[in-house]
Amino acid sequence: MGAVKTKKIVVDDRMQRNYVYYLSAPVGRDFHRDFSPDLTPKEMLALGVFGGKYMTDCIAEFPGDWFENARLCPRRHDPGMNFFGVNASQPLSVWREKGWIYHEDPRGWFQWYCRYYMGRRCLDDERQIKRWKAMKRHVAQIRKHCRPGDTSCRKKQRQALLNWAYDSRRF
Repeated sequence: MGAVKTKKIVVDDRMQRNYVYYLSAPVGRDFHRDFSPDLTPKEMLALGVFGGKYMTDCIAEFPGDWFENARLCPRRHDPGMNFFGVNASQPLSVWREKGWIYHEDPRGWFQWYCRYYMGRRCLDDERQIKRWKAMKRHVAQIRKHCRPGDTSCRKKQRQALLNWAYDSRRF
């Protein structure tokens, strides 16, 4: 087996200037054994996550086809853009206050996931995967309190799960 080829990515958007990272894993593959998201970033964007505002100024960093059917709202966070039509996000300021933001991913978890999906591996991977796994408790609550397939039950929890790449339409 030969050396892994890396690709250099240079980011220049509203939140990062001249940030450089490298892709060292194949796109959508070679994930940590404890990390198995139900949805790809492209699927999440098409379903509607984060009020459509997330990533509207950093499209150039990711594959164009991710945004072909994306539900985006460049002007503002619009809960109507979300799959379940409800707000299930906290403001970025809250994420910063709680120390949930890794300096290399100033937009938070979804930015980390998009970059991880593309093949970046970094020092924050283990922490983010633990945070992703912790969301599973919401799956258990939906299964306990909702009839299977009743997507009108616990919409806010379901949207939060979609924001974390769990396909909450399945349970």
